[in-house]
Amino acid sequence: HAVLQSVTTTSHACIPGAVTPNSIHSSAFPFPPPPRGSPQLSFAATTPVLADKKKYPNFFRTVPSDNAVNPAVVKFLRFYNWSRVGTLTQDVQRFSEVRNDLTNELEKADIQIADTESFSNDPCVNVKKLKDNDVRIIIGQFDENLASKVFCCAFNLNMFGSKYQWIIPGWYQGNWWEQANSTNCTTSKLLTAMEGYIAVDFEPLSARQIKGISGRTPKEYEREYRRELQQKGVEASKFHGFAYDGIWVIAKTLTRVMELLRTKQRHENHNFTVDDREVGRMVLDVMNETNFNGVTGQVMFRNGERMGTIKFNQFQDGHEVKVGEYNAIADILDLINNSIKFQGVEPPKDRTFVRLQRRHISVPLYSILSTITILGMLMAGAFLFFNIKNRNHRMIKMSSPYMNNLIILGGMLSYASIFLFGLDGGFVSDKEFETLCTVRTWILIVGYTTAFGAMFAKTWRVHAIFKNVKMKKKIIKDQKLLIIVGGMLLIDLCILICWQIVDPLKRTVEEYSLEADPQGRDIAIRPFLEHCENTHMTIWLGIVYAYKGLLMLFGCFLAWETRNVSIPALNDSKYIGMSVYNVGIMCIIGAAVSFLTRDQPNVQFCIVALVIIFCSTITLCLVFVPKFITMRTNPDAATQNRRLKFTQNQKKEDSKTSTSVTSVNQANTSRLDGLQTDNHRLRMKITELDKELEEVTMQLQDTPEKTPYTKQNHYPDANNILSIRNFTDGKDGEKSILKNHLEQKPQAQWGSVDPSRINRGPLEDINSPEHIQRRLSLQLPILHHAYLPSIGGVDASCTSPNDSPGSSPRHRHMPPSYRVMVSGL
Repeated sequence: HAVLQSVTTTSHACIPGAVTPNSIHSSAFPFPPPPRGSPQLSFAATTPVLADKKKYPNFFRTVPSDNAVNPAVVKFLRFYNWSRVGTLTQDVQRFSEVRNDLTNELEKADIQIADTESFSNDPCVNVKKLKDNDVRIIIGQFDENLASKVFCCAFNLNMFGSKYQWIIPGWYQGNWWEQANSTNCTTSKLLTAMEGYIAVDFEPLSARQIKGISGRTPKEYEREYRRELQQKGVEASKFHGFAYDGIWVIAKTLTRVMELLRTKQRHENHNFTVDDREVGRMVLDVMNETNFNGVTGQVMFRNGERMGTIKFNQFQDGHEVKVGEYNAIADILDLINNSIKFQGVEPPKDRTFVRLQRRHISVPLYSILSTITILGMLMAGAFLFFNIKNRNHRMIKMSSPYMNNLIILGGMLSYASIFLFGLDGGFVSDKEFETLCTVRTWILIVGYTTAFGAMFAKTWRVHAIFKNVKMKKKIIKDQKLLIIVGGMLLIDLCILICWQIVDPLKRTVEEYSLEADPQGRDIAIRPFLEHCENTHMTIWLGIVYAYKGLLMLFGCFLAWETRNVSIPALNDSKYIGMSVYNVGIMCIIGAAVSFLTRDQPNVQFCIVALVIIFCSTITLCLVFVPKFITMRTNPDAATQNRRLKFTQNQKKEDSKTSTSVTSVNQANTSRLDGLQTDNHRLRMKITELDKELEEVTMQLQDTPEKTPYTKQNHYPDANNILSIRNFTDGKDGEKSILKNHLEQKPQAQWGSVDPSRINRGPLEDINSPEHIQRRLSLQLPILHHAYLPSIGGVDASCTSPNDSPGSSPRHRHMPPSYRVMVSGL
């Protein structure tokens, strides 16, 4: 105790150049280097400047420096897995030194410094920058006078609460926000913004209640210290514990040095002497080896710096509460259980965690549309079965069953593309998604061309036959139509292959703006959507749309041109026109709406799927439902309708012919004999034409042999496909003579009726070969050149005989040669 008392009174004299607390906070930095070998000890100097051992190699302090809090802060950050922080520093050397050392510690710990801001007077601009850079964990270095301004700015910018964590120095005076409030914010606003901040400072007294070198526990020492303060009437200092432990450091050091000198003197002679330089070196060595428990904790130096204890306080409900401490010697962070109260249900995030959320197609929507698509494919399969089963039926056979099969195949491919359009990255991988982009594009394009290409080819065949100007014999079989469809598909394949080689479709991700978490969590949702795109997407789509548009216009043109061809089994122009109209309108609407709903996958998929379903279903129904109904209700309806129509037309023509013949009967009886000869020749020519027409009908039906069915049914078609031109250039009077003769002598030309036909029905008897030949014989001399072609069908031309000046009309003969053209499907 005598040594302690002597050291206490002479501590600054024994250690020249000692730094007092007053000099520490003065502006006399940097200190002048002390004499070489003269140790210095301070109990209140916390400035980091004195840590420079090149300038102050003999400086020691029992109080931790301001830099001592940085390892503690880094430990605290790593405890909560905060790897991204920002700093806000007052532009003063003391705080700048701490900030620089903190930067080094953060870099060593691999913690990102998102932003570093410094300010002199108004911190609001810098606080706003921190917010703009999405800094959530903010480490501040400023005094209490500017702290109130900082938290006022934080309140105005809403930088408090569950999303932010402030870490500031812990050496502010009690209720500093009331004494240093020089802002426009009220105390309640400051308290709101300050709630939950973490204050970091050295521990003035150890929390471990064990007896130290003085024989007292920290609590016993504090009671004695408070009693002395009351007796002397002075204010307490936060450095009193470090001063007390500093005296013990000096005492321990001098005691140890005196022991070393006695030991050395004992081993040598009594004339042993030492100089001040050697004593100073011994003092430095002994102080570096200091290690004892004091009232401030374990006293130990590392390069002259006190390895002390750092405490963590949290501002809770208007006052600071200790929540943990950091032992620098052991590098251990000890947090009191459940003492830290964060504003949210969990610690704040060190950044706005962005969770990518795929905008995918709803599973119920995909299921509903897939079900509808399956029903459509089943309907197409039923039409395919119907078409194959009845392929030899006359109506189906004339409608080209092979082309009908292609229409069904194209519709089923279009249906199948719907399943692929509903798949996204939630069902397949990124690589498979790129393959999916290509496959579904190919299927849809090929399906469209197959279905509508077959319909257009059928319409083109009707147009080529019935709009033939040269009236030559033309037979267009299904093989040629298949070549046309194949050519269309070949163009598609060329476009698709070039597309795939030059600029293939790839998976692209489009990200949208951040959205708040609907569950209220401290995260942000960034929606993203997958697309199938390439570099020149507009060019390739323009090529495809142009080609398909021309195909649709071509189909519309053919359908319009053949709209008056009245052979339902052959002509689908009306249904094709309706299909093209529906498909065109739906594609235009669907493409526009699909582009506008690009960022809404459910709406886009629904529109695309419904357009494909609607177009494919309408097309298949328009083509096959009429055939199906006709086959179910009346299998022979097509043939009977055509026969009935032919009979009615013939009755009208016979009536007109009878009236004309009666009017000129009396004036032309003298020419009867010559006309009988001509009539016989014409009947022989009609027989030849009948044989040729039968051969053409057999070729169109792809029947190798002439069946009785053909012989009995090819005559009713003559009125639709046969046209015979007038064979004479005589005047109207001569034609009237022929009509009068034929009216008076019908039985002489045709003979008696076959008794076997008497019991037959009226319609069948009228359409017998004999009646058809009789009507044709009656009509040939009087029909105009343009009459029969308006009915449609075959145009037979014959030239008039050469008239000599001396020949009379009675002896005018018909030439034996005729030019006949038969066109049919």
